[in-house]
Parts: sequence; C-alpha cells; structure tokens
Amino acid sequence: MSRLQRRRTGAGVLLLAALAGVVISTYAYITPLTGVTGTLGALVATLACVVLIAAALVLFKLNASGGLIALRTLIIIGLAGTFFAAMLLHLWWLGVAMVIGLIGLMVDIASSPSKPTRT
Repeated sequence: MSRLQRRRTGAGVLLLAALAGVVISTYAYITPLTGVTGTLGALVATLACVVLIAAALVLFKLNASGGLIALRTLIIIGLAGTFFAAMLLHLWWLGVAMVIGLIGLMVDIASSPSKPTRT
C-alpha cells in the first residue's frame, strides 16, 4: 500500500469516526431518558463532531505543508476535547469513536513523508 493510500485510509477512518460521533451525540441529545437530552453539552459535542468531519475532508486535500501540521494539531485538540466532553456526559460510545478517530489520525501522520517535496 502506498503512502498516499495509507494517508487517505487514516483520513477516512477519522471521517467515519466523526460521522459516528455525530450520530451518537445527536441520538443522546434528541432521545428522552438518555440523561443528556436537550443539554448544551450534547449539542456542543455534536457541533464538535461536525467540525471534525470538515477537518477530515480538508485533510484529504492538503499536501505536506505548514497548513497540514496546523490542521493536524487542531484535529488532535478537537478529538481530545470531544473525548473529554463524552466522558463528562457519560457517552462512552462517543469516547470510543474519538479514540478510533485518533488512531486514524495517527495512521495519517505516520504515512506522511518526512520532508515536503517541491514541485
């Protein structure tokens, strides 16, 4: 498997984890008797997952550059913050989705070239 395919695999895993996060947090926000129905925390977790979806889509398009490093840093912060919110809200499956997203990001980082190439 080439580096580009592994990078896309990592970004794809991150995208799927963020999509699962949106589903889980929206379900918790809407469904009665989940313990977090209608709370601001569940809504913010949903919005954070939507931002992670957008970041994963941008991750597909960027090549090795300073913007890629900044985006990856922001994704790590978003994953960590959403994981922390999931633990406070007792949404364990959302926490699992964020850990899977972190694994996808690690695959993306590990498969990128060590030096940017100039064309």
